[in-house]
Amino acid sequence: MIFPFASLAIALLLPAQALAAEIQELPGAAMSLWWGLPFAGLLLSIATGPLLFPHFWEHHYGKIAAAWAVLVVAPMAIAFGIPAAGEAVLHTLLTEYLSFIILLFALYTISGGILLAGNIHGTPLVNAGLLLIGAVLASVIGTTGASMILIRPILRANDNRPFNAHVVIFFIFLVSNIGGSLTPLGDPPLFVGFLRGVDFFWTTVHILPDTLFVGGLVLAVFLAIDIVLHRREGGAPKIKDPTPDTKVRLRGLANLPLLAGVIGAILLSASWKPGMSFSILGVNLELQNLVRDAIILALAFLSLRVSYKSHREANGFTWGPIAEVAKLFAGIFVCIVPVIAILRAGHDGALAPLVALVTSADGRPNDLAYFWLTGALSSFLDNAPTYLVFFELAGGDARHLMTEAASTLAAISAGAVFMGANTYIGNAPNFMVYAIARHRGVKMPGFFGYMAWSGVVLIPTFLIAGFLFFG
Repeated sequence: MIFPFASLAIALLLPAQALAAEIQELPGAAMSLWWGLPFAGLLLSIATGPLLFPHFWEHHYGKIAAAWAVLVVAPMAIAFGIPAAGEAVLHTLLTEYLSFIILLFALYTISGGILLAGNIHGTPLVNAGLLLIGAVLASVIGTTGASMILIRPILRANDNRPFNAHVVIFFIFLVSNIGGSLTPLGDPPLFVGFLRGVDFFWTTVHILPDTLFVGGLVLAVFLAIDIVLHRREGGAPKIKDPTPDTKVRLRGLANLPLLAGVIGAILLSASWKPGMSFSILGVNLELQNLVRDAIILALAFLSLRVSYKSHREANGFTWGPIAEVAKLFAGIFVCIVPVIAILRAGHDGALAPLVALVTSADGRPNDLAYFWLTGALSSFLDNAPTYLVFFELAGGDARHLMTEAASTLAAISAGAVFMGANTYIGNAPNFMVYAIARHRGVKMPGFFGYMAWSGVVLIPTFLIAGFLFFG
């Protein structure tokens, strides 16, 4: 049965001229859009699974993600050879996914030991204040760290309200995405730019007006919606508050130095370049990155030792959300391998019409197109490699991009960070917050329901910001 499948895969997915022997890397220029089908299938599964077959999805989502990944890896091995396919997948898993999930695991674990105890009543002004604090915190300890520390307190603050899903949605908008736009620590795409030579405080200076405008407008919309819903709840039957009134205190302070240690490990890997690397099955892993990941893992396990079990229990801490993110994003990272290869081919790839949109008729970069294309792809692909693709399309020279082409780099940076909020999978904290809220009993909208919210709130905001700053 494998031979008909192999023939069909090669006929559909690979032009004849791409069948050269001993291909060492994926020929993105020769790959058709058929290669994106497994990625689209995985996204569709994530979107419809919890709605159409929730019980089956809850117990088998990892197997479903693995099945879609196999539908990418097997045809690539047949079409391009096992060495090329294996190297492409291993490179993604070892250099991108592994560091990605280690960082998320550490931030999830450490922040889970920090307890903001007590009951904060979720009035519109209190909720808006928490969202503002979280957005500011996101650029200091990252969108993942800020999301994990504040999502449980804001869930407790609103657990006696019949309408509370919108609070989580705007939390994802502001804390898990928009707030992380001011430093390389805030969001992975900006960290990629930092590693490529962009100054640490460049985004703080150049994206600040965009962030203030977008974040302020989204926060104002939230406040208006929350006031309306809060008043509507006034006439509804009262729900007994499941969280008793107690004094608000910050506990688990021993974890704060551990969070600082995670930040320090990231900065260390960016500044310390010993020039040593190790090869694992043809994939080079640089020493500074291995040391960074080892330190971050050690800090996570140290958090489990120094944290009180009662604090984690009060937070409702379980391994379910991080396990769900780990399994689904493993599938996503594998399934986007051919899509990223096509994007890297630029004008020679199957997505050339999209790539051509970022260049004006006179040959100058079209900043508005960079903003929207980077953002649109970051809504569905991982925003870090998407940022890198457009960074390279804009020339890849950090000095030039920070000076003569500063508006282009700002458009790429803002698009990657802001529009990660458009879907649950645009940025890793999105899905983690969604999973935590769902585990805590919040009736969160499905994949398309969430996109309806982002379409109504975020897209008009981005349209205005795009023409205002990049038009």
